[in-house]
Amino acid sequence: MDIALKLYNKDRPGATGRQDRIKQCCEDLKQKLIELNNAKKQEMDGHVRRAVENFVANARYRFLANDGPRIKEVTRETPLMYYYFVQPASHIGSVDKEEMMMNKEGQFIMATNGWVMGDDPLRNFAEADSNIYLRRELVNWGDSVKLRYGKSPEDCPYLWNHMTKYTQTTARIFHGVRLDNCHSTPLHVAEYMMDVARQVRPDLYVIGELFTGSEHLDNMFINRLGINSLIREAMSAWDAHEEGRLVYRYGGSPVGAFIQPQVQPLNPAVAHAMFFDQTHDNKCPIEVRSVYDIFPTAALVSMAFCASGSNRGYDELVPHHIHVVSEKRVYSSWSDNESDEGHVTLTSGIIAGKKVLNKLHYRLGIEGFNQVFVDQVDSNIVSVTRHKPSTHESVVLVCHTSFQFPVNPRDTGHIRPLSLSGKVEEILLEGNLVSKGPDEYKRSRSFINGLPEHTLHIRENVAVDSSEMVNVSTNEDPNNSHVHLKHFPPGSVVALRVSLASPAKEAILEYRKCLKQFGFVVRTYSGRTLAENKSSDFRGIVSRLNLSDVNRALYRCDAEERDDGKGFGAYDVPGCGSMVFCGLQGVISLLSHIRPHNDLGHPLCNNLREGDWLPSYIAARLKIHPGTTELGNWFEHIFDNLKKIPRYLIPCYFDAAVTGAYMILRDQALSLMSDFVNDGSTFLHALAMGSVQFCGVVKSSVLPELSASLTNPPPGEVDEDANIKRNLTLAAGFPHFASGYMRCWGRDTFIALRGLLLLTGRFQEARALILGFAACLRHGLIPNLLGGGFGARFNCRDAIWWWLQCIQDYTKLAPEGISILKDNVKRLFPRDDFVPKSAEFQQAQSQLQSTEEELVEQPLQDVMQEALQKHASGVKFRERNAGIGIDCHMKDEGFNNEIGVRWDCGFVYGGNEFNCGTWMDKMGGSEKAGNKGKPATPRDGSAVELIGLCKSSLRWLVQMNKNGHYPYSGVDYVSDGTMVKVTFSEWSQLILDNFEKRFWISDTPDVEREEAPELINRRAIYKDVYKGSQFWADTQLRPNFCVTMAVAPELFTPEYAWKALTTAQEVLLGPLGMKTLDPKDWAYAGDYVNSDDSGDPKVANGFNYHQGPEWIWPVGYFLRAKLHIAKILESSQPGLLEETIMFVKTTLTRHYEEIMRSPWQSLPELTNSDGKFCYDSCPAQAWSVATILEVLYDLEQLEADPSP
Repeated sequence: MDIALKLYNKDRPGATGRQDRIKQCCEDLKQKLIELNNAKKQEMDGHVRRAVENFVANARYRFLANDGPRIKEVTRETPLMYYYFVQPASHIGSVDKEEMMMNKEGQFIMATNGWVMGDDPLRNFAEADSNIYLRRELVNWGDSVKLRYGKSPEDCPYLWNHMTKYTQTTARIFHGVRLDNCHSTPLHVAEYMMDVARQVRPDLYVIGELFTGSEHLDNMFINRLGINSLIREAMSAWDAHEEGRLVYRYGGSPVGAFIQPQVQPLNPAVAHAMFFDQTHDNKCPIEVRSVYDIFPTAALVSMAFCASGSNRGYDELVPHHIHVVSEKRVYSSWSDNESDEGHVTLTSGIIAGKKVLNKLHYRLGIEGFNQVFVDQVDSNIVSVTRHKPSTHESVVLVCHTSFQFPVNPRDTGHIRPLSLSGKVEEILLEGNLVSKGPDEYKRSRSFINGLPEHTLHIRENVAVDSSEMVNVSTNEDPNNSHVHLKHFPPGSVVALRVSLASPAKEAILEYRKCLKQFGFVVRTYSGRTLAENKSSDFRGIVSRLNLSDVNRALYRCDAEERDDGKGFGAYDVPGCGSMVFCGLQGVISLLSHIRPHNDLGHPLCNNLREGDWLPSYIAARLKIHPGTTELGNWFEHIFDNLKKIPRYLIPCYFDAAVTGAYMILRDQALSLMSDFVNDGSTFLHALAMGSVQFCGVVKSSVLPELSASLTNPPPGEVDEDANIKRNLTLAAGFPHFASGYMRCWGRDTFIALRGLLLLTGRFQEARALILGFAACLRHGLIPNLLGGGFGARFNCRDAIWWWLQCIQDYTKLAPEGISILKDNVKRLFPRDDFVPKSAEFQQAQSQLQSTEEELVEQPLQDVMQEALQKHASGVKFRERNAGIGIDCHMKDEGFNNEIGVRWDCGFVYGGNEFNCGTWMDKMGGSEKAGNKGKPATPRDGSAVELIGLCKSSLRWLVQMNKNGHYPYSGVDYVSDGTMVKVTFSEWSQLILDNFEKRFWISDTPDVEREEAPELINRRAIYKDVYKGSQFWADTQLRPNFCVTMAVAPELFTPEYAWKALTTAQEVLLGPLGMKTLDPKDWAYAGDYVNSDDSGDPKVANGFNYHQGPEWIWPVGYFLRAKLHIAKILESSQPGLLEETIMFVKTTLTRHYEEIMRSPWQSLPELTNSDGKFCYDSCPAQAWSVATILEVLYDLEQLEADPSP
């Protein structure tokens, strides 16, 4: 009433007086009460309607339905509807006693237990808010009541204590228990009682009966209660095909399953079953199917690789349901010879057959026949194979099921012959159910009895030629047997023991000898340890391979392989597509997903069973190259034996050899790398293999010729066809940047070089790349696209600085690394205007030797100095061959290039609004959207990472000059007609003095210091560019400042740096990569689709390549910067470093997951927004792998020496 007064006792505008206001309030309340009562009435009408429907449906099923029990009369024991509630006898018998139920005495009325079709098994249907009883939705059992446990023992101490004692007593007496209708007990109660039981008997075997209707819910009960097996029923099958499926589903690996490693990840699996031919809840199978299905179904259940069970009466052919509650008769007793009423013997029903089947079931389990294959021969014939992988023996059981009573029980009908791989050695059993006469079943009054006129004719251990049921022939093929079912009427079962033919056995033994060197535990067919094949020294062969050879053996994508011109490309698997690599990694990437799930239906397995094409391909492509010929011969030899093995075993044995070889080849590659790699984690090993993956010899993408005067020249690969030596190049990514002029990029090479080559210890390969690109120096730049040197494009401003950074890193990491500065460089462009056409170039080599200024060969340090001096002086040039021949999208102005130094602040600068000279190099290409010829991110002016790389180089050169390792101390430039000399130290200091005041955007406005504060979109960041032509782009938040922070941390105030890193973490860091633009920016578009043909200029033709999509490689520099700044701040903020290390490791877990699950075994170029897959991204990118590897190196160094 208080609520009613609050809601309805209010002012009524227009009321004529107090009484009128009260009347209006009461009328409104009345209408609301009518509305609420009508809603409640409708609800109750629905409940009553459903209760009547359920009452009628229950009665119809029990008394009238053909598939129901068809009770003949309504009695006290069999009422129309079972009672839902049970009253104690003391509360029955008078009106007074009934009235007692309306008050406190009502607590003694008990609700019956049962189950509710389609209900949530985790919900207690007897709780106060349940309408299950009211609506008569409960299928009640009538013989038990629902117990109210409450939430904990405190809610009902007596009940919990009583059931605890009962549970403890049960566990003491029995080794196993069955949780009947497990889902009807509240889960928390069952958990408590199972814990109590296992305290008494820790190894208690628990069998659960669940009807949740959901495998997910089944697993929840299994995991929380520790259920060992779930009750599963053959009677749930509606035909022979479904019954065969259940046999296969409930246990065992498929025949020909892969050899699994001893340690393997957990995979989802079907809950272990206790498979019943019939349970006490099932209807009688003789009534539902036919008597002739009893023995076949029992045989099928016995062939399942799981626990099996049955119900008393099944074997005795009892032709009706035995009700566990209402049945008053007793079972017959066992007798060895008496067969009168009240006794059963071995000859009764199918008891003799069940004994044989149980013996077979036990033998198959104990002897290791753990692989299963089910063949649906026809609609009634099912064949089940149990296979023993150690000896490749099989037991094949064939059943003629009878889900309906057969028209002619004695007719075999037409059954196609069975083709079995191997030789049939013996008939283990054969039997069928025979009728002695017409069925005249007489129901015994005292005993539960079965059909008397059916007996089982069964024989064991029958010679093949003595079988009454089958004929076996080989058809002149000793490797296969053909089984003809000559006398096999409904109800028949035959089991055959099959072994491999001698040639196959011998081939497998030879194959196993080769597998032993991979660490497999291999044995003879008798179980003895198998001797290793001494002539098959795989490890010796692999030990002679270099990393270039391993690259060919493991990797090589399709474009690289075709580039060889040997007629090979990526292997195409029909129904699956081309493998990602031509080497073993391509196969392993498929097998690594097939093997754990034993997916023998995968197209790769089909391809292996159908022919020897893939094994031949593996051997042939290796044999044609000198470095891998010996390896190819080894594969050819072992695969010769594989061809003689039965086809169903090919995938298993092929996988064993390929996986074993792959692991040794991989170990060989890692052994040739640095101690940092060798001592590293699985993650580090996966990243380090990127060094092998991306570095290889490709004919269409060559490194310029190195100087012949080099001491200890870098290794290469001899091209016997051209009689020349080729050096390795580093692919930017796969598959888009694998060969031709698109393979080798200046910036990509040198962003990736430290991680992939220097930290892995491949110093000679790194040296070759540094010197090879040095040969191409022109206009103070190294090429963007290498093009073999002669076809180089000089349209990027950043590659030169990454190159200088790598030279610095080389001198610090490589043994005697400083000596590289003295290495001679064979210059392709001794002058900027020099045109090295082949004939002219050869002539120029002799002509230019005489002048000091135009030496064709000069030390690397001179080339470096030329690059620095060119920047100091400033260079303007136009790309050669400008036009659509080299860039079909760029406007004419974009071919004009400029580089230089702003000597008021020391910042390098360059570019214009029509070109894009840094890594963010997307050029618009859509005329429809109007962005063609427009760079999405020109970043002209002074890009933040170039300033950082320049500062890093200057700092290093100051020290190198001071120590006498670098002969130059500075550069000069002309100012107002005067030559000005600037030392590296002065240049470095100039950058230091100006960087933060021109790049830092404070978290609080500073109008006096800030230029164009109205353009600031976000604070506590460092600008991306200084004085770019797109004035709004200077203050955009991008991840590029992290590069500067990692290579030149001295430019940053640590406190400011930490704020900027925090902003980047919160705004830019994604699941795998870093957003390339602030999501608040108007230009942000996080999903890259290169084929976008829309009219939206922001995204058309992938214009947003660097305008939001999340690139992986900047993450490496972001994490390295965080580690470095945290180390500096640790003294003022104790604990920050440890927290940061944990953050970095947590962040890298996603990269670990990605590289391990990727078929390319790599990290992608980029992802779309929030880590979504990007179809147009390279799935394997060199610099992505390299920079993450660098983080692991920094972590190791930091943990070894955490001091600031």
